[in-house]
Amino acid sequence: MDNASETSFDVVVVGGGAAGLAGALTLVRARRSVLVIDSGSPRNAPAAHMHGYLGQDGRSPAALLAEGRAEVTGYGGQIRPGTAVAADRLPDGSFLVRCGDGTTVRARRLLVATGLVDELPAVPGLGARWGRDVLHCPYCHGWEVRDRSIAVLADGPLAVHQAQLWRQWSGRTTLLAHTWRLTDEDRELLAALAVPVVEGEVTGLAVREDRLTGVTLAGGAVEECEALVVAPRFTARSGVLGSLGLPTVVMERDGAAIGTCVASDPDTGATALHGVWVAGNVTSPLEKVPGAAAQGVRAAVAVNTDLIEAETRRALEAHRAGAGV
Repeated sequence: MDNASETSFDVVVVGGGAAGLAGALTLVRARRSVLVIDSGSPRNAPAAHMHGYLGQDGRSPAALLAEGRAEVTGYGGQIRPGTAVAADRLPDGSFLVRCGDGTTVRARRLLVATGLVDELPAVPGLGARWGRDVLHCPYCHGWEVRDRSIAVLADGPLAVHQAQLWRQWSGRTTLLAHTWRLTDEDRELLAALAVPVVEGEVTGLAVREDRLTGVTLAGGAVEECEALVVAPRFTARSGVLGSLGLPTVVMERDGAAIGTCVASDPDTGATALHGVWVAGNVTSPLEKVPGAAAQGVRAAVAVNTDLIEAETRRALEAHRAGAGV
């Protein structure tokens, strides 16, 4: 089917990362007309490689997405560069998606996979090295910095947990007290694990030949390290969902707020608004690429099932009307 002139689709997928493209691929293979609106700003863009994805380990995230887009369009799906900024629920239950360039597109169902934004601690220079040697996930990057000197920046209650975790990859792990007040219990635990604590606020990074060599402390001292671990705040990209009345909720871990997400059914990705599903980091901030892709597939199956049920109801009503039932 040639969808080139369509402005109405069975499903509009908002977000062209792993979750969105996996969902779109599942739907186009189910012979649904699908449009993916992609802003081109995936969360893992700063990373040169991704890890832990069976059969794809070490691959560039950009290469994975390029192949995913080709697979979706190969089955007749459409990819539209741009940003969906809002959506309206129409009286018939369908949706009108509004894009940043002023265009609109209509959809019977929505799958939103817009991801999240990593809000980094307020230390100069972190953003430029994010995903390279400023890290947060050991399952994504731990192997690459194994046995190197790793410093954990303490600016929240999860810092001690991070130090415990990263120690698994390197016995040269240090905790930078920074702005967080450690308890006596924290210090005892770190001492038991042979994780040194460095006092003083971190004011910047030391970089030589485009490699992190340490952090600068208030007063000018430099603490050497080859990788710096931080705890970003995960903020859901929820503009489209918010416009439909679906709010974000605060996500907690070990009693500490770590970010926001949009609540959904854990099995299908269905939201509280019928006709809208979510997948990936917008609803599961801690999910890795393989899990986000799996969520996209599960949500797509749920979307297709819902469309089949709606089509079956309409066919039955028409049949009964024609039979004079």
